[in-house]
Amino acid sequence: MSKKPQAATAFVRLLIGAGKASPSPPVGPALGARGVKSMDFCKQFNDKTKHIVPETPLPTVITIKPDRTFTFIVKTPPTTFLLKRAAGITKGAQKPGSEVVGTVSLKHVYEIAKLKQQDANLKHLSLESICGSIIGVAKSVGIEVVH
Repeated sequence: MSKKPQAATAFVRLLIGAGKASPSPPVGPALGARGVKSMDFCKQFNDKTKHIVPETPLPTVITIKPDRTFTFIVKTPPTTFLLKRAAGITKGAQKPGSEVVGTVSLKHVYEIAKLKQQDANLKHLSLESICGSIIGVAKSVGIEVVH
């Protein structure tokens, strides 16, 4: 008697605005293709992110099990988003390195690093090393870090 092979666990990575998950793209098609009811996910996601400023983009990893149940992890907003918000700009430089479109203080960098340290993949890093990578991202976006 042969057993039917079990479907593997699927991972779906999406960037969703805080409190703004809806069954429309990208959420609906990504989950519907894997047999998950997108409305169930949207309700849970919006409930979990209602305390965050609306429209803040949140990287989300959804784990879909073979029985079509799911769990999800909401990460902190992308570093570029946080830097642009701190600098008060809407988009980065056309020519990073030779053009500066905004400035942030070291205090801003430190606050962003404290927020990013909450992510599971960055917990083991020191605040100094996270700050270093944030300063690198700032340079690549055209934001100057001032002391």
